[in-house]
Amino acid sequence: MNHRNKLELLAPAKNLEFGLEAINHGADAVYIGGPTFGARAAAGNSVADIEKLAAYAHRYDAKVLVAFNTILRDDELDGAQRLAYQLYEAGADALIVQDLGLLQLDLPPLALHASTQLDNRTPEKVRFLQDVGFSRVVLARELSLEQIRVIAQQTSVELEFFIHGALCVSYSGQCYISHAVTGRSANRGECAQLCRVPCTLENRDGMALAKDQHLLSLKDMNQSANLQALAEAGISSFKIEGRLKDLSYVKNVTAWYRQKLDAIMAGQPQWQRASAGRSRFTFTPKPEKSFNRGSTDYFLHDRQLAITSFLTPKFAGEPVGKVTRLGDKWLEVQSGETFHNGDGLSYFNQKNELVGLRVNRAEGHRLFPAEAVRGLTTGTALYRNHDQEFEKLLEKKSAERQVGVTVQLSETDEGFMLQMTDEQGIRAQAMLPLAKEAASNPERALNTLREQLAKLGNTMFVADAVELSLSQPWFIPVSSLNALRREVAEQLEQARCAAYKRPEPNLQRSLLAVFPQQKLSYLGNIYNQQAAAFYRQHGVSEIAPAYETNQQPDEVSLMITKHCLRYSFNQCPKEREPGFRPDHLVLKMGKETFRLKFDCKRCEMHVLGKLKQPKNQKYGKE
Repeated sequence: MNHRNKLELLAPAKNLEFGLEAINHGADAVYIGGPTFGARAAAGNSVADIEKLAAYAHRYDAKVLVAFNTILRDDELDGAQRLAYQLYEAGADALIVQDLGLLQLDLPPLALHASTQLDNRTPEKVRFLQDVGFSRVVLARELSLEQIRVIAQQTSVELEFFIHGALCVSYSGQCYISHAVTGRSANRGECAQLCRVPCTLENRDGMALAKDQHLLSLKDMNQSANLQALAEAGISSFKIEGRLKDLSYVKNVTAWYRQKLDAIMAGQPQWQRASAGRSRFTFTPKPEKSFNRGSTDYFLHDRQLAITSFLTPKFAGEPVGKVTRLGDKWLEVQSGETFHNGDGLSYFNQKNELVGLRVNRAEGHRLFPAEAVRGLTTGTALYRNHDQEFEKLLEKKSAERQVGVTVQLSETDEGFMLQMTDEQGIRAQAMLPLAKEAASNPERALNTLREQLAKLGNTMFVADAVELSLSQPWFIPVSSLNALRREVAEQLEQARCAAYKRPEPNLQRSLLAVFPQQKLSYLGNIYNQQAAAFYRQHGVSEIAPAYETNQQPDEVSLMITKHCLRYSFNQCPKEREPGFRPDHLVLKMGKETFRLKFDCKRCEMHVLGKLKQPKNQKYGKE
């Protein structure tokens, strides 16, 4: 089967517990950070925990992908190689890689996925990565549906795309503002998220076009409406962002997309699910109740205005109504919603600042806040960013995942045989030596057999069908039947584990593949000698060291973005009348000032700036 016809839902895992729940809530795969070298330094995990997660995931034919996607210093390469082997022994299914110096090392036979940090935007780049050994490429979030389709047509590698969660305003891997200002490198997993702080936009005359707004903060991705279009374009892995999000987010959003993808695949045999089992939920998934900054499908259908979240980078919540009356210690709300003790609400005050309040007691639409509320007036719109009742559902066990089986009881010369065959055709069986005794009540005996054989509640299986291949109704003691059923279920689970096969790595590593560029600036993120050697082998003649080596003291592009402030503030030359001359713009962020440059041909904005404290440093050596 074409690997692009298997649709994979890929969920984030901050830790072991989150990974287990992602699997329970329907993920076909999870991605998780190891002890080091992951692009979320705050979300590292032990090899032992990854081993436990892999063992659990593999029961459902689900996969564990390990984020290995930072750029590495020379003195880290040996440790990275050792860790890769430890992860292989632990059962990991793939490594998500940014630093191509790793391809120069003796790595275990693990599938390699090209991280979105590699800035994968063109068919030429994706084809190169395919040719040098990657099994999958994670595409840039900024791509349109047509661009994705062209990449898929010109390559055969698996394609992964983010469908939900936070958006980096810069092309991934091309953001250096955090390192320039704070010394914390996004390419090293330590992003300071300066894109979420308030900024002021000024023109050449020093006039503020916007003041103290979050001008680089984007809304969050939500491709709920575009999943089938993405699958038709060639995406086979649908990725949820969020290795730093809370557990209720992982449960809720994973369950939401599980239902969405299942609905697409229902009745469409050209697509199949990438793992086994069905998840049943004790709640109705509602992604709008989990952290988000508003929703956008970004550039999937080309440029649009409403991709930004200028007012706040926080979670305002769902609109729930307007304030109609204010008392000394209460407020009343005009709303169609039901409120609960413990709900979290928010509103924008007269300065357009987001203010939060906690409901101590709810009496219908009269709400008693836990603390005194300031700056709230009648007519103010209210939002709910914490639904206490919904969160309570997610604090409990909220999903169960089971693999469907057909249970068949038949006769043998010595007694009976019970066989279970799961939805993937894996089979287990056991014998019950027993003298045959005709049932005194045939109808009741057959009903008892069906009921007892279907009782798989304490296992990972659910009986889709119970078949009785008997010459006549026989009496079988319930205790014997239950013991037989338990034995076969245990054997089937063991058989599933034994049958699991890791994805095969791409061994077609062409030394003749030529990188699409002959010259690489600091934007190539080359931080060690092995990475430099790799690129030279593949036709790159000029190689500059990574920005993190602090050898770029002059003003350079610290961010390259598809988000354009000219466009946002009606200064786009393509959108205005002929002869219009846009202002020169600068962005002020606290004490820092950044000049903006606009590449209108590529429809990109560059945020220009300098290293705050430049130091000379050679390839990754400290």
